[in-house]
Amino acid sequence: MINASAVKGEGIHWQVRLMRLDRSRELFNRAQELMPGGVNSPVRSFKAVGGTPPFIAYGFGSKMVDVDGNEFIDYVCSWGALILGHAHPEVVNAAKAAIERGSSFGAPTEAEVTLAQMLCEAVPSIEMVRLVNSGTEAVMSAIRVARAFTRRSMVVKFIGCYHGHADYLLVKAGSGAATFSIPDSAGIPNEFASLMLSLPYNDIDAFASAMRQFGKEIAAVIVEPVAGNMGVVLPAKGFLEALREETERYGCVLIFDEVITGFRLCYGGAQNIFKVAPDMTVLGKIIGGGFPIGAYGGRKELMELVAPIGGVYQAGTLSGNPVAVAAGIATLNVLKQTQPYEKLNERSRVLSDALSEAAARAKVRLRVNSIGSMLTPFFTDTPVRNFDDALRCDTKLYARFFHEMLSRGVYMPPSQFEAAFISTAHSDEDVERTVNAINEAFAAMRC
Repeated sequence: MINASAVKGEGIHWQVRLMRLDRSRELFNRAQELMPGGVNSPVRSFKAVGGTPPFIAYGFGSKMVDVDGNEFIDYVCSWGALILGHAHPEVVNAAKAAIERGSSFGAPTEAEVTLAQMLCEAVPSIEMVRLVNSGTEAVMSAIRVARAFTRRSMVVKFIGCYHGHADYLLVKAGSGAATFSIPDSAGIPNEFASLMLSLPYNDIDAFASAMRQFGKEIAAVIVEPVAGNMGVVLPAKGFLEALREETERYGCVLIFDEVITGFRLCYGGAQNIFKVAPDMTVLGKIIGGGFPIGAYGGRKELMELVAPIGGVYQAGTLSGNPVAVAAGIATLNVLKQTQPYEKLNERSRVLSDALSEAAARAKVRLRVNSIGSMLTPFFTDTPVRNFDDALRCDTKLYARFFHEMLSRGVYMPPSQFEAAFISTAHSDEDVERTVNAINEAFAAMRC
C-alpha cells in the first residue's frame, strides 16, 4: 500500500490509501476498448464503488493476488461458488484428472450419474435432476417445465431476487402491488414482461392478494429462499410457508432458486433448514466447484416432462461437462465428509459482530444481515427486509467502506446489493486480520 489519493466514481470522492494498480489500470484501459465496460459481467467494473478494479492473476485458499502483486483476503469467493476457497487440492486434482481424459464428449458419462445421485440424495424435494451450464439456463428450463405442467403462462417473482438474465426475468414491478411487470433492461419487449408479476419480497399480504386475483393464471412462483442478490435478506417468519400454501391451493409450481444457497447454508439446500419443500429447485455455483454449471430438478412427474421422454425441449452440448462435474463431485464429497457449516457460521458471526460494533463506535449507521456463511453490511439504520429497504441504504458510504477495506487487503463485494461469502479456507488469522481492517476502516469513516 502506498500514498493517498482520491477515488472517484458516480458522485464518489474521498481520500484513501492507494494500492499498486499500474498494470490493472493498463489492462482496464485496454479492456474498455474491447469489451463493454471493460468486463464480461457488469459488477466487476466497480461502477457502483468507483475506482479501478484489480485484475486478478491467481488465487490460493482464501486469498487472491492481482497482476500488480496486491494480495487480498477474498470474501467474494467467485460470488459464493468457492465454498472450499481457491484451488482446493481435491478439486484441482479431480479437474486435472477429468481434463486429461477429455474436456467434452457430448455423450453420457458415469460422473454425471454420480453427481445427479448426490444432488437427489442431498435435496429431498429433488427426485430427478437435469444438469445444465448456468443458473440462468436452469431457471429458464424450470419455468418452461412449470408452464408445460400447468398449461399456464404467468410467473410470479419477487423484487430484488435475481434469477438470471433471461428476457422475461429482467423485469420490475408496475405501478401497483398486484400489477404486471415492466422491462428492467433495454432490449426486452413489453410483451415478455407482461407475463411476469413482480411482488415485494417478504410481503405475505401482497402475495396472497395477487394469488386471489391471478392464481388460476399463474404457472409458477419463483423465489430465492434467502435473497442474496439485493444483499442478504432473510425470509420473514411464515413467508416461505405462505408461498407453499398458496401455490398448492391454486395448483402452481413453487420453484426455489438455490443457485446461491444450495450447499452453502447446509449440505443440501436452504429448504432443508426452513423445512419448506418446493416443487422444483434450481442449483448452481457450488455444485461445479468453481466451474460453469447449473441444475434444475424436482418431482418426478414434473421432470418426466423434459425431453427426450417428454415434450419440454431443453438441450446443451456442454451440459454435464466432465470437468465441471468432476470438480462438483469433489466439492460435495469434501462438504459431506467434513460438514464445515458450524465453523463457517461461527466465523460469519465473528465478522458480523465486528462490523456492528465498529460501526457503533464510529457512529455510522449500519445493519448487518447474515445467515450461515453469507452476510451483508447495509449502511442504514432501519431493518432490511426487502428491496425497497435495501435501496434506502447509503451506497456512497458503502463505497467508502469497500475502498477502506480494499486498501487494507480485504476484498469485499463491489456493490452494496451483494452478499459476502466465507469459505472453509478462511483461517482464524484471516478473520483476525479482517476484524482489524474493519476496525480501522470504520475509524477512518467516523462521523
